[in-house]
Parts: sequence; C-alpha cells; structure tokens
Amino acid sequence: MAEKVRLKASPWVDSWNILIGNQSYAKLGWNPNPQVVVYRGYDGTHPENYITLCRDAAAAYACALRWKISGDTAYANQAVRIMNSWSSTLTTIGGTIDGFLASGIQGYQFANTAEIMRNYSGWAAADFTSFQTMMLNIFYKDNHQGLQGSLVPLTVYSNWQLCCMASMLAIGVLCDKQPLVDEVVNYFKSGAGNGCVYQTVNYIHAGYLGQTQESGRDQGHNTLSLMLLTTICEMAWNQGIDLYGFDNNRVLAAAEYVSRGNLNDPVTGTPFTMPFAPYANSNTFDSAFAGSGGRRAGWALIYHHYVNRKGLAAPYTGQFMLATQPEGGGGYYGPNSGGFDQLGYTTLTCTRDPIAVGAVPSGLNAYVSGGNVVLSWWGSAHATSYNVKRATVTGGPYTQITNITTDLLTYADTSATAGTYFYVVTAVTPSGETAKSNEVNVDTAVYLRTYLPFNEGSGATAADTSGNAHKGTLVNAAWATGHLSGSAVSLNGSNAYVSLPGGLLDGFTDCTIAAWVYWKGGNGWQQRIFDFGSGTKKYLYLSPSGTNGILHFGISICGPVGEQTIVGTAALPTNVWTHVAVTLSGKTGTLYVNGVAVSLNTAMLDSQLRSISTSQNWLGRSQFSADPYFNGLIDEFCIYNGVLTQTQIAVL
Repeated sequence: MAEKVRLKASPWVDSWNILIGNQSYAKLGWNPNPQVVVYRGYDGTHPENYITLCRDAAAAYACALRWKISGDTAYANQAVRIMNSWSSTLTTIGGTIDGFLASGIQGYQFANTAEIMRNYSGWAAADFTSFQTMMLNIFYKDNHQGLQGSLVPLTVYSNWQLCCMASMLAIGVLCDKQPLVDEVVNYFKSGAGNGCVYQTVNYIHAGYLGQTQESGRDQGHNTLSLMLLTTICEMAWNQGIDLYGFDNNRVLAAAEYVSRGNLNDPVTGTPFTMPFAPYANSNTFDSAFAGSGGRRAGWALIYHHYVNRKGLAAPYTGQFMLATQPEGGGGYYGPNSGGFDQLGYTTLTCTRDPIAVGAVPSGLNAYVSGGNVVLSWWGSAHATSYNVKRATVTGGPYTQITNITTDLLTYADTSATAGTYFYVVTAVTPSGETAKSNEVNVDTAVYLRTYLPFNEGSGATAADTSGNAHKGTLVNAAWATGHLSGSAVSLNGSNAYVSLPGGLLDGFTDCTIAAWVYWKGGNGWQQRIFDFGSGTKKYLYLSPSGTNGILHFGISICGPVGEQTIVGTAALPTNVWTHVAVTLSGKTGTLYVNGVAVSLNTAMLDSQLRSISTSQNWLGRSQFSADPYFNGLIDEFCIYNGVLTQTQIAVL
C-alpha cells in the first residue's frame, strides 16, 4: 500500500486521498468520547449513544492506516489514545436487542485496529492487555450470546449473526484464543442460525448465482450481509483457513448474485419468500433489488481475492466494484450508523495487481432440469469465452457442443437424449485454450431408484428391490394385506413410521415419487404420506389433506413461509386404496391421483430439490415433531430418477 501511494498509482492513491481528506475522522486532535455504557436501541429509559462508539472506532482505524502507510507516529499515538480511552471506561453494552449490532460491528472494527497496532512500541503492554480484556469481557460476551438463540433469535436477519461472528473471529485473533476462531469457523459451516453460510446464501441458481437471505429486504442490509461475510472470510484466510472456497466458492456465488442485481441486470429466479426472518416473512424475491445500486465499501476485498489471488472470473463483482471505487471508510457514507458499518478503504487496502494467468475453469456441475442438462462452472481470469464439450465415455474423446461468450457461465444442453454423458469445459484466453475443467457425468435416462413393494409380511425391514440398497426400517409399524396381493406396511397414526436411508434424494432434480395409499382419516393436514428432508427448514412432503381439506404436496428450502405447493382438487379418499404420484421437472410440478393429473404448478423454484439434504427420510412421519403420524397403509412405494409420463404413471 505504501509503495502504491508513493507512486501515486490508481486506484490505491484515490482511496488514500479520501482517507487523508477525511478531516472528521483521520485528523490529529480527534477527541474520543468513551461511554461507561453504550446503548443501541431505546430501552424506554436510556437514550441511544452508540454513535460515539461508531465514530471513535472509525477514527482509530483511519489513524492506524495513516500511520501504517505514512510512518507518521502521531497518528499511531492518536489511535492508541482512542482505544485506551475506551478500555479504561466502557463497562457494558446495553439498549435493546440492537445492542448486538454495536458489539458486533464496532467489535470487529476495534479488534482489527488493535491488531494493526499490537506491535507498535508506543502502545504500553499493560494498555494492550487492558484492551484485550475489554474485547473479551464485553464485546465477545455479547457476540457469543448472539449465536446461541437465547437473547438473539436464530431466525434473525443474517447480518445480525454475521456481525457477531466477525467480531468473535477478530477478537479470537487479537487475543490468541483458538477456541473463538474455531467457534466462528464451525458456525459458518454448520450453525443453526442465519449466520451459517447455507442460510445466508440459501439457494444457488444456474450460473452460480447465490441468492442471499436478505435479498428480499433491501439492498442496504443485503450488501451489509455480504460485506460481513467476506470480512469473516478474509480474517480466516489470514489465519490459514479458506472459508472463501468453502462449498465450491459459495461466497463468490453470493457476490455475483448481489452484484448483478445491483447493476440492474436481472437475476435469475422466481418469486421467493425470504427465509427465516421474523420481521418480514412477506418480503419476496419480486422486490429483491428495490433501491439497487446503493454504495457500500468492501467490493475490492471480494473481487481481488477471487480474481487476483485465485485466478477465477468474477465479472459482476468486478463491474460493481468499478462502479463503487474509490472507497472511503467510516463516516464517508453518511453520519448515521449505516455510514460506519464497514472499516472501508478496501480500494486502498485490498486492490492487487492483475494476476498473470487465470485458473483453469473449475467447479463444473451438472443436473437435469426439465429434461435438459444444465451446466454451471467457475470461469477463469482473462478468459474471452468457454468451450463446452461432451463425451459418451469418461475421459473422452469429447466433442465441442457450444462456445459461451456471456458473463453468466451456464449452458443448457437440450440435445442430450436418454443416456449417460460426460462433460468438461475449457477457457479461451489471449494465450490460448486452457486445460480441461473437472469432468462431470449426468444420466438423463428415467430409471427406478428406490422400490419398496412391502411384501415381507413380517419383520422390521422392507427390502429395496431396485438394487440400490434403500431399504426401509419399520418403527412401531405392523403388516397388513396389501393392494391387490401380498402385504403392505400398516401405520397406526400414533407412533409408527418407516425410516429410509439418508441421502435418498441427494443429486436428484427431475424425479417421480409414487405409492399406493389406504388412508383411514384423521388430521390430514399434519399427517404425512412421505416427508423427506433435514428438519423444519428444508423438506418435501405429501399430505392426504391440506389446510383447505385437499391433497397437498409441499417443498421448501426455508420453512413454511417459503413453501411451494401443488394442491389437488379433493382430499385423499378414506378407507380405499388410492394411487398417488408427484413429478418434479424443472419449474413444473404435477400431482396425480389414480393415474390422472389433478394439479399442475408451473412456477416452482427451478430444481429446488438440489438444495435439500435428505438426512431424515420418513414414510408416515413429519419433520415437525408435534404433527400426528399417518394413519393407514402404504404399499408399492417407488422413486424414479426422471419424470414418468402420465401413461407410465397410469400403468403404475
């Protein structure tokens, strides 16, 4: 940074000029205003005063940067003076639940500033220790509670938990506390709340566009979540932990999605209810990018990691970065709390010289949607186009089927007939064609994946005669006479069900699920013929009678508020054998009763099943523990890879 500023090289020096021109926060003579108690959110007694913390944290960081780049110790001394004033004064952070935003956002900022200054000879060891103690006993204590669900609901907007995680990670580094670092890394990967990357980035559209949890709220908060997410990734990266690349660059997928939407370039998807948020369940994807194009600091951090560290392509992130640079810092984007959400100045601190050679295309993924093979991949820096190639045997020889020149790196192969195909992608660059990406294979044929005829008549195991070892385990269930012949499983409506293996539908997109059912009645809405998923957020099920008394199929990746449905024309008949089937094909879902299509939904979220890990797969039991069990018999249960025609379902 110092070298680029000395050379007056853009864009580094442009951000530096904003920094040194920020006479409100980066000037000598700044008088800190520490508080004994910081209040954010009016609690009915104490007025808010958290803005003093925001301003002092921004001033400390700005001065630390000025010292680090210019070498002028006057700014170092001022940064130390600001931090010492707070560590000798602050006792707690209060107010309403909003106090967690202060402990999180300003917590990570103060800890980052202290990390810059920790080796400065002018910061007395005792004062540094005092500052560490404040960060652990006041900020971390609140941050930790923000992930537990006791004081901050796990269903709160993603930016709440992400700011707590950013602060915890920064404090863990500052105080050399490995358990704090581990806590954040583990929560990022598998946490119960919206700070987990799978909830923050809740759906991956074709072309690796990652729909974000706050996209249906507003772009101020949506971009805040993304900036906090990448702040966490950068701190972890500097500790040798790659969260940027976790789950096939899931964070980059979010950056590309948010950037594209804020460039007013239509993002893919259908109306989609915002998941989990307790305050805005009615917000949908329709309004996702209302007020788009808003500026927020941090885009250089994202872009330069993926492009100029890793050699990947990030075209939409790059375009939006250019539209928002050079970046300022705290207070530059406004005098209120939103103007202090980021440390900022990443045009100065994170811009890197262009990488010489881009990476080979990677992360190639394929699935069948609506009968077509949909491919997505990560591109290469400097690529001008991509060649998509296909073979009928692994390893080739491959035949090029198209050349892609658009930024959105996805292709739907509509020419693949029933069979198994192998795909690779190469990049065309100024220096020639790159090596091949990873190879993926796709089976476009319709075939039986699971078949439980339930003809055992005794014991606790139902064999899967498809040959795929998806056997069923009877729990408190009995046997009864089956449809036409043989036996069927009998479920008592109180505690009986059939458990199927985890991963039953993993890798599925287009599929058919069918069975013969003999329903004895009861609370049909809460009963389930089948329910596959991983809990009360991600699942798909068939109920004999929905809230309106009609046969009902539901699928969701965000709980009941985001459920998409196929609703029949009547309840499932009672005390008679009835054949039911559901097909999912791209954005179309169809419900069949006795071989006849009774309902159609053509506006499903495309291949939503890809985002549901089916670790809890049951016949006769709901993902919701309070729901009653199915009361009746089930026979000839089957799952097909691909979509059966109505004629084929009529044969079943």
